[in-house]
This record gives sequence, C-alpha cells and structure tokens, in this order.
Amino acid sequence: MNPPPPLHVLYEDNHLLAVVKPAGLPTMGTPEGRPTLLTLAKEYVKQRYQKPGNVYLGVVSRLDAPVTGVVLLARTSKAAARLTEQFRTHGVEKSYWAVVEGIVEPGDGRLVDWLAEDERHRRMHIVGPTMPGAKEARLAYRRLGDCPNFRVSENGTVPLNATWLEVELETGRKHQIRLQLSHHGHPVVGDRKYGSVVRFSQGIALHARRLVISHPTTGVRIEFEAPLPAAWRRLGIRA
Repeated sequence: MNPPPPLHVLYEDNHLLAVVKPAGLPTMGTPEGRPTLLTLAKEYVKQRYQKPGNVYLGVVSRLDAPVTGVVLLARTSKAAARLTEQFRTHGVEKSYWAVVEGIVEPGDGRLVDWLAEDERHRRMHIVGPTMPGAKEARLAYRRLGDCPNFRVSENGTVPLNATWLEVELETGRKHQIRLQLSHHGHPVVGDRKYGSVVRFSQGIALHARRLVISHPTTGVRIEFEAPLPAAWRRLGIRA
C-alpha cells in the first residue's frame, strides 16, 4: 500500500482546520489501520501542537473518496456544532468544479431530482418523489468552458467532447452531483460508478473548489479555495 500523501493545509486556527483532500483518500469511516483524511489531520494536529492523548477533530464537511478539494474540520465541539448548523440552514456557500462528458446545453441551469440510496450496492438512484426514503436534490450549474483537446484513448488519438462546469449545491445529498449530472446525460469524467466511459488519472474530475463559512466564534466570513490537482492540467484547464 502506498503511503498517504502529506496533509495540505489551507487554513488553521484554534477552532478550524481547512485542508485539501487528494483523490482516493477517504474522508473518514474506513476500517482501523487504513489511512483517512481525518486520521492524517489528527496526526498533524498532534505533532504540530504537541498534544498528548487523543486529538478531537469534528468532520464538518466530507467528500467521496474519488473527489478532491476543500474539507472543513472543527477543532472544538462547540465549533463543530455551530458549523454543522450553518450547513444545515444553508448558511455556507459551496461550489464545485466538474468536467463532464459531452457538451452541456444550455450553458447554465438548475437541476431538481429526487434521490434514494441503494445501500446494498453503495450507490444512489433517481426516484419518484413519493418513493419511500426519497430526498429532494437541487443544484445549479454554469459552463466555464469546453475541453476540445481532451483525448480519451491510450494513444491520444480519439477526442471526446467535454464541458467544464461550476456547480453550486443547494442541498447536500450523498453522490448528488455525480448522480444528477449523469442522469441528465453528462457523467463526470472518470466516474465509472455513474456511467462515465472515460478513465481519469486521479479519482474523478470533480473538485470541491470553494467553501465560504462564517467563523464559529467571530462570525467573520472566511473563504477557502482549493487549488486544482495536477491531473486537471491534462484536460487543458488552468486556474
């Protein structure tokens, strides 16, 4: 097993720790002994601040294992409670970047669907609103550009139309962006679980680009922005 990557810290103070999650590393919840973003962050805090014993960190936001970008952790239980309430009441701003298969038309829009979980197969499905367990999922998107030079074959000769999107979540359902974009004909590049026919070198082409919150003690608005992984450069995207 490859060693976990070093922790990329975007921001830290006595209440918060904002980090960048790399592709392939789960946020939390794996069997004991397997690295997660949470265990890496706890070890970072323990060593940096020479803390004895267990380190408290509350996961306020999380990302699927193949997704990259900003993850917010709380360093106190009070901060965790206040930040969780911000997420619950939609007091935060979250934007994602995605590269999806095909040319998205219209270039901006809003998707509203109903989702339900298939626990047996660890995936989500689009269902009718009256289906037991169905939850409404809403997002808005806008096209940032196209990727006309993106190549999908091993020898680089077969092009694929692809679109670079910014996605704003209105709700935070499991696998929401991945499933909704796929359901509407544009799976995220590399996301085999939800219909992509293309490989992506690091996880999938979905990145939690920006997160804006109110600081849990001062109330000041803080913006975190995660740089793009190197794999995105191959798509012709620079940011």
